[in-house]
Amino acid sequence: MNVLGETRFEQGVINMSLINICDQDGYVGQELGKVYHDYQEENQEAISNPWQDSYQFTIYVPHPDQQYEEISLEEGLSRDYNVEVKPMINRSQIPYKIPEGGHFVVVLKQAKLAGEFKIAATGIFIRPLGMLNLDIIVDMDENQYQPLVIKQPIIRDYPRDWENKLLRFLKQEIPWQELPNIVNYVDCYFNPDYRRPHWREVYLGATGFSGF
Repeated sequence: MNVLGETRFEQGVINMSLINICDQDGYVGQELGKVYHDYQEENQEAISNPWQDSYQFTIYVPHPDQQYEEISLEEGLSRDYNVEVKPMINRSQIPYKIPEGGHFVVVLKQAKLAGEFKIAATGIFIRPLGMLNLDIIVDMDENQYQPLVIKQPIIRDYPRDWENKLLRFLKQEIPWQELPNIVNYVDCYFNPDYRRPHWREVYLGATGFSGF
């Protein structure tokens, strides 16, 4: 089994997906807003900050030669069409204790051209830090996983104590409000000067994941 992230293409897809999830002005951000408003109206709850609720993000990693009829693979990845979002309603079905302010992530990978997508990793998206905390599946039959923290590749200057803050948050020792809120630098909603990169730029810059 090929482990997720072994190729530059897969690294680029994950990095591009993380970039897109962080930006509320993108397709995923708009879809999240629709999901949140629909859920709030259905349950007759007051609408406040959508990120205070918990969501499940599904990231699809296509085969690099996969073609689509209505859009090129490059454009689809640039516009974050490979990411889906839905409310995380039943936490009992999630294989993690996800702290409040964290979001469940499933990564599905297409190993063969025109083949089906199979689970390759699960984890948590921590929005204030712009990070993915993933368990990469190495051997599902042997229950072998590889933990990996992936930082938002455009954010260059993380606070010195971000590792400690992240671990304390995952252990539910601190609330998400105490995390450094640096994701706003890479969110057009908060930073109008920010320009989200195109897939080609992210792919060419993919030389591995930025994390621990």
